[in-house]
Amino acid sequence: MTESKTHKGSSLYQRRHLLGIEGLTAQEIGYLLDQADKFVTLNRSAKETSDSLKGRTVINLFFENSTRTRTSFEIAAKRMGADVVNMSVATSSVKKGETLLDTAYTLNAMHPSLIVVRHNESGAVSLLSQKVDAGVLNAGDGRHEHPTQALLDALTIRRRLGTLSGLTVALCGDITHSRVARSNILLLNTMGARVRVIAPPTLVSSDMERMGVEIHTDMRQGLKGCDIVMMLRLQMERMQGSFVPSTREYYRFFGLDAEKLSCAKPNALIMHPGPMNRGVEIDSELADDEDRSLIRTQVEMGVAVRMACMEALIENVVLPESGEERFKHG
Repeated sequence: MTESKTHKGSSLYQRRHLLGIEGLTAQEIGYLLDQADKFVTLNRSAKETSDSLKGRTVINLFFENSTRTRTSFEIAAKRMGADVVNMSVATSSVKKGETLLDTAYTLNAMHPSLIVVRHNESGAVSLLSQKVDAGVLNAGDGRHEHPTQALLDALTIRRRLGTLSGLTVALCGDITHSRVARSNILLLNTMGARVRVIAPPTLVSSDMERMGVEIHTDMRQGLKGCDIVMMLRLQMERMQGSFVPSTREYYRFFGLDAEKLSCAKPNALIMHPGPMNRGVEIDSELADDEDRSLIRTQVEMGVAVRMACMEALIENVVLPESGEERFKHG
């Protein structure tokens, strides 16, 4: 959950952290997407860097492995001139028994401007944010949220179709274990889209109905009239027990192929947050379709969105002559 607004800044995003999409207004989401749009232009120009984070320190603290997301955050921070420290938890004191709070106190003593955190437990990022002076950006916590993924997905859609409002978006696959699904549902609902989830009954969590989505257990029926088809991978590492008979059986009923996609709108677009399991949740030819697949664009938008989010948070941090970083307000 995002924290309450505790100060006033110059931008339309006035929060100390970005812990999730939940609680954000349409105006705040729109502002972050608008700022990210500007960074897309910057990244595509001859000038690939900015100095808006010059003199600031960003710590990437990843308790879960994620080459794609960590690299995206690192590139984003460096393109804005920040000093970036990547902490390898596998070789850190955490493996020696240090608690999350001990880690928070240690990091706080180093006075970073921003800490980007990925953790395998839901709520861990929020807890850490309460113990540090730096801004905290959630790079994914347990099954809870992955806010920058939802923002980059939204930016990808908006740049291609011009809007999010009024679109019908289907999220297909492992809904139960997906923080990406949760963040996307929250964002799309806030921005006026119609959201469907399509999955076998074993992979739809009980809180979906309360989140205001349509639930379908038949892929072809669920895809009817959809503008966007977003596939989600089977998260085997989070599964305890048998959720699907086999990956072959899963692909037969819930993997995206040309025949199932034909049930959606003729110009329906394909998305996937990655990493993809080709031949399990999506057919390779569809994943690589240059006309309908937005998967490569999602990766590009990820850097721009993370640049926008980091800049929005760091705007609220000052560097007094003492070298200690404190928020302007609160």
